[in-house]
Amino acid sequence: MKLSARNQLKGRIVEVRKGQTTAHVRLEVNGTLITASITNEAVDELRLANGQDAYAVIKASDVMIATD
Repeated sequence: MKLSARNQLKGRIVEVRKGQTTAHVRLEVNGTLITASITNEAVDELRLANGQDAYAVIKASDVMIATD
């Protein structure tokens, strides 16, 4: 599959939490946790589960990171 996204981070899924329509998927990438918000339908179609290797694909011209 060809992607135009420039940032692809390989990690391991540590949590999949479904809500009413949106799921939060937490991915550990080199000791850093990344949380993605995707549809429940996408979670089911991709068969995402804890312990799986996965990629966070980030497609954005700007990314803002905030700390406490």
